[in-house]
Amino acid sequence: MIYRYRFISEHRTTFGVQRLCQVLGLRRQGFHEWVAAESDRARRAEAEVELVRLITSIHAEHRGAYGVPRVTAELHRRGHTINHKRVERLMREHGLAGITRRKRRVTTRPAAGPVTPVGDLIRRDFTATAPGSRLVGDITCLPTFQGWLYLATVIDLHTREIVGHAMASHMRTDLVCDAIDLAAARGLIQPDAVFHTDRGVQYTSGQFRTALAEHQIRPSVGRVGSCYDNAVAEAFFATLKTEIGTTIWRTRAQARQDVFRYLRYYNHARLHSTIGQNTPAEARTTYYAQASAA
Repeated sequence: MIYRYRFISEHRTTFGVQRLCQVLGLRRQGFHEWVAAESDRARRAEAEVELVRLITSIHAEHRGAYGVPRVTAELHRRGHTINHKRVERLMREHGLAGITRRKRRVTTRPAAGPVTPVGDLIRRDFTATAPGSRLVGDITCLPTFQGWLYLATVIDLHTREIVGHAMASHMRTDLVCDAIDLAAARGLIQPDAVFHTDRGVQYTSGQFRTALAEHQIRPSVGRVGSCYDNAVAEAFFATLKTEIGTTIWRTRAQARQDVFRYLRYYNHARLHSTIGQNTPAEARTTYYAQASAA
């Protein structure tokens, strides 16, 4: 129908509207209504072009990591009322897509010999009623031409914020102790908090248990060989390695700089679906603002 109306519009000065409508089997009134709506169509087309520019800008700001859900959420945050299906169509038409994750290298090494029994206080319930009360941690490795750079993290289950981290060229227990010390020094861990990890030798060592006791933190560990028992920490590392944008760094120093930048971005700019498409920093400040008001 639209193509026929366009044909009439292009040839009406030569053959006349009435004759063309008769030949094409259309009502003349319908054609005139289509012409009257032309300005509205032009405005909608212009608005869509502007929307595509904004979507492309958001996608680029987040280094191509955002897919449809987060792009839609970011548009809502900026005051644009838009359906996710429309965002999906526009992103598909313009070749925009979120980054898919790559497989994670295993770094967990169970402790050799007997260790002091510690229970699983999380039991795959990755929620928390307040910041600093329930946390998870893990270690991952980042490849550089100088060798591996190891990253240990402490993640708050209420806000999903990276509240502590440490990097080193080794996987000794000092690495995970430094990460928990930083989180405690920042005042982001509450007394009697639970810190959940896998059964890697670093986390089951006496040195680490002593560090937890000094900060009044209770240890919790998952089962041997079950990544699901520490799924939040696993998921963060998968996200980091997908979105950071580098496969292998030239030096450990460059890798460190990129990780620092990414952690700041993750805590202060990246929207998180688990906390209502807010940033982790927003989730923490919102909680304390509401607590103060109450």
